Amino acid sequence: MNAERKEIQVEQVDVVIIGGGPAGLAAAAELYRRGIRNLLIIEREKQLGGILRQCIHDGFGLTRFQTALSGPEYAQRFIDTIEELNIPYITDTTVLEVTRERQVTAVSREGMRTWQAKAVILTMGCRERTRGAIGIPGERPAGVFTAGVAQAYMNLFNTMPAKEAVILGSGDIGMIMARRLTLEGAHVKAVFEIQPYPSGLPRNIEQCLNDYDIPLYLSHGITAIHGNTRLTGVTVSQVDENFMPIPGTEKEYQCDTLILSVGLIPENELSLDAGVILDERTRGALVDEYFQTDAEGIFAAGNVLHVHDLVDFVSIEAESLADSVAEYVKEGSLKPAAIAIKTDCNIGYTVPQRVSGTKEFTLSLRVKRPIKDCRIVVRQAGTEVAAKKMKKAIPAEMIRFVISHEKLVSGSDLEVCVE
Repeated sequence: MNAERKEIQVEQVDVVIIGGGPAGLAAAAELYRRGIRNLLIIEREKQLGGILRQCIHDGFGLTRFQTALSGPEYAQRFIDTIEELNIPYITDTTVLEVTRERQVTAVSREGMRTWQAKAVILTMGCRERTRGAIGIPGERPAGVFTAGVAQAYMNLFNTMPAKEAVILGSGDIGMIMARRLTLEGAHVKAVFEIQPYPSGLPRNIEQCLNDYDIPLYLSHGITAIHGNTRLTGVTVSQVDENFMPIPGTEKEYQCDTLILSVGLIPENELSLDAGVILDERTRGALVDEYFQTDAEGIFAAGNVLHVHDLVDFVSIEAESLADSVAEYVKEGSLKPAAIAIKTDCNIGYTVPQRVSGTKEFTLSLRVKRPIKDCRIVVRQAGTEVAAKKMKKAIPAEMIRFVISHEKLVSGSDLEVCVE
C-alpha cells in the first residue's frame, strides 16, 4: 500500500538570506538593527562563516573594524552578533530552488522545507575556476588543486598537499598559498601568470612572494601536465599578446603539485533558476543602487554579485543592501532605476549597472588593464558628477565612488571613462 505523500507546508518569513558567509551575516545583523526580525539565514556548510573559516592569515578587518584580524576572527565577530541577537539560521542545508516569486525550497537531514519570503537576499559567494575551465592539456594525475582546495586541506584538515609546488595564476589566494606552503616546509618553485601584469593585490606580491624569494613570471602559461598516478612536472611556455604559447620558449619544471589560482566565478546557479539577468562582465546579477536584481524583491551582494578584493567591502556592501531590503519589506516597493551606467573601453565593469537618481550611492568599478596617471570620471549629459585622480589604477584593486543624487538628473545615462 502506497503511503500518501505528505504536503510540504510553506512557511512565511520576511527575508530569507541564502549564504552564511561574510555578506549574509552582515546583511542579517543590519536587517535586525533596521527592525526586520522575521528573517532566516540558510547555510549549506555545517558552520557559519563561509570561506573565511579557512583563511587563517591576517589582513582582514582593517577597513571595517580598524584592526588586523584573521579570517576566522573576522567571521566570528559577525557570528557572535548573530548569536547575541538570536537571529535564526540553519546550517548543513542546501537550497534547491528560488523562484521569481521569492519562494525558497531547501533540503537537509530533517527533510524538505519551503519558505515564502517578502524578500530574498543572494549571498552565495563564488567558486574557483578549475583546470577544465582553462583547458590545460596533458595527463590527469593527482596533485592538481585549486588554491582554495589546497588551503582547505592545510588549514581545516591539517593535511600537507605538496612538497615541490608550482602555482599558475597570481590571484590573491594563490600568492597567499605560496607563502603558506613555504612556511610549512614545501618548496614553491615559481608563480606563473598568463597576463602581462599581476592579477592580485600589490601587498600580496610583496608579503607572499618577494619576502620569500618566490619568483613571479608574467606572460607565462602552463602548456602541459605530466604524470601518471601523481603529478611529476609541468611544461611552461611564454605567451604572446594573444595568450598563445611562443614556440621555442618551453621549459620543464619537476613538481608533485600544481596549484591553480586562475580566477573566481560568482555562484549564480540559483540566480539563473530564479530568472535573474546576469551581467556578462561580472558574471553576477544586474542590480540597481538598492542591490535589487531585475526580479523584484530579490537582492544580491558580496562575491555572488562581483568578486571583491577585500572582505571588508563585502560586509559594507551587504550592510548597505540591508538598508534597501528593510525599506522594501516595510514599503512594498523601491523607486524604479531608469538611469543606465555605461562605460568606455578601459572600464571592466561597474556595480550597480543602473540607478534611480533619487539617493546617494556607491559606484564600484575595475579597470581592464593597469593605467598610470589617469582620472576616472563619471559624467551625465556632458556634466562631470564625480572624478578620482589616480597615480596607478590596476584591475586587482576595486575603485569606489560615492555619488550624490543631488548632481543627477532624470532621463540621461551616466558614463564612466578613463582620461
